[in-house]
Amino acid sequence: MLSDATTSCHYHDSQLEDDEQLARALQESLNLENVESPPPRYGHGNGYQPMPMYYPLGSRICAGCYTEIGYGRYLNCLNAVWHPECFRCRSCNLPISDNEFSTSGNYPYHKACYKENYHPKCDVCKHFIPTNPAGLIEYRAHPFWIQKYCPFHEHDNTPRCCSCERMEPRDTRYVSLNDGRRLCLECLDTAVMDTYECQPLYLDIQEFYERLNMKVEQQVPLLLVERQALNEAREGEKNGHYHMPETRGLCLSEEQTISTVRRRNGAGKRNVNMVTEPFKLSRRCEVTAILILYGLPRLLTGSILAHEMMHAWLRLKGYRTLSQDVEEGICQVLAHMWLSSKLMSGSNVASSSSSTSTVLKRGTGSQYEKKLGEFFKHQIESDISHVYGDGFRAGQQAVHKYGLPSTLNHIQMTGCFPP
Repeated sequence: MLSDATTSCHYHDSQLEDDEQLARALQESLNLENVESPPPRYGHGNGYQPMPMYYPLGSRICAGCYTEIGYGRYLNCLNAVWHPECFRCRSCNLPISDNEFSTSGNYPYHKACYKENYHPKCDVCKHFIPTNPAGLIEYRAHPFWIQKYCPFHEHDNTPRCCSCERMEPRDTRYVSLNDGRRLCLECLDTAVMDTYECQPLYLDIQEFYERLNMKVEQQVPLLLVERQALNEAREGEKNGHYHMPETRGLCLSEEQTISTVRRRNGAGKRNVNMVTEPFKLSRRCEVTAILILYGLPRLLTGSILAHEMMHAWLRLKGYRTLSQDVEEGICQVLAHMWLSSKLMSGSNVASSSSSTSTVLKRGTGSQYEKKLGEFFKHQIESDISHVYGDGFRAGQQAVHKYGLPSTLNHIQMTGCFPP
């Protein structure tokens, strides 16, 4: 919250003062040393910071030009006296003739200039954020994007991007996906929209696991699905814990038939009419498929896929049934590790050996995508839930202390993170 400091000043007329007081002041001034005053300064941007100065009664020195104030009007403001034309706004450098003005530090401002310089504007409606009944400027701010907005925008159906979670400014366009989600155009730029388009990303994450000596031996089907299909599959799956308020990925071990996003109708990502087809999942192992929500940016899709791949790896390696915070925590550690590796390498997530690598290279390494990757890491690191947040932090601490192989061995033997 911010507050606006308003101060008043008073005009005086030296001609109305007592003649005897003036005469006494003049007599006393004859006994003073003759000190040359600096010339007046009126340059643009000049700061008029009052300085404590002591003079005999009747002698007044302007805090703006440092010359003596003779007969005529003068101002008594900010513990100093001024010629009216010397008391100027720090912002526009024009004299302040109003009875009330605002200050920042020891500098005066017109009230309108102060508001323009210091009063925050809403990033959604572009208006000045209003004050609350206590006279304080109250606003909401996104913890990562530092986006300021009026509190009531949280309840007035202002659209929020389902990926970056930013409130969308009133003049910004966004895309509505078939399942009701809204995606800003910046996140749409690298969004993975169907199963085929996700295959290079899948290969990249498989190679990431191989570099960690954690190759997933079974070829697990990867399917991009709509929100409804993911929720239905979640209801049919008996194992696992689901991230709220929305599940974005799922590792299945039950035999099901689901609808996968096969392709888009028309050209371009902004045409979001989807064609789906049934896909029969047969149980040949303890993992039947990995499902990922379609329409999310490349780095978010990849981090979810890296998380779900860890579920698959644990099940295929015969790990015991783990507590939710241990299993989800170590899966979040792998998602965080993959994101970190992509940000360090410039976010080239397509496999160099893949013939379809060009599918994912458009926009690779853009400044926004890097910022978006940092946001997804921030989401993992700052998660407040016990299962995903505390689980990740305990797993991260163990991996930093003992390394990933030793941490996984300890989990396999004890079902817990090493202390």
